Amino acid sequence: MPITDLSQLDLSKRYTYADYLTWQFQERVELLRGRIAKIRPASGRKHQAISGELHFQIKGYVRQRTCSVFAAPFDVRLPIPKAEQAYTVVQPDLCVVCDESMLDDRGCFGAPDLVIEILSPGNTKREMDDKFHIYEEAGVKEYWIVDPEHEAVLPYVRNPDGSFVGQAPKAADGTLQSVVLEGLEVDLNLLFQSK
Repeated sequence: MPITDLSQLDLSKRYTYADYLTWQFQERVELLRGRIAKIRPASGRKHQAISGELHFQIKGYVRQRTCSVFAAPFDVRLPIPKAEQAYTVVQPDLCVVCDESMLDDRGCFGAPDLVIEILSPGNTKREMDDKFHIYEEAGVKEYWIVDPEHEAVLPYVRNPDGSFVGQAPKAADGTLQSVVLEGLEVDLNLLFQSK
């Protein structure tokens, strides 16, 4: 019997990517270590404005390179023992992938070079704790957490031992330069003035 409603699933059970592909309901979900995590309904206006501005600025950067930028909803499968058994499927607000071999018709099959998550009411723990550790373990090279309320970005970069190391937070009146993607700069003045 097809799964057409989230209520048909046991939320205490672990699921695989193969399970995820069979679901036919409208709600957006992620799989965090096999557990279902509901994605909040449409983000607020400010969240969308920030996401759009980030996408616009990063798109200008990737046009000159062999990288691509993607906005949610876009499936990123982590870690990857086999595609059908990947038990973590996330939909970051934005991600940049420079290894085109990781891209397929279903999304990204591996750790993006840069992942950006924008905080909104109700997702702070997920982005700052759960996903932080998943992205770190999966090999994401750089992770930015955007905090619209405080108009700041918290950037993290993977060090040689595989752990994220926090960089200096960046406020709304500055420029954020990527450590991993040489030449990528984001004007935070424009980012937080987005309407």
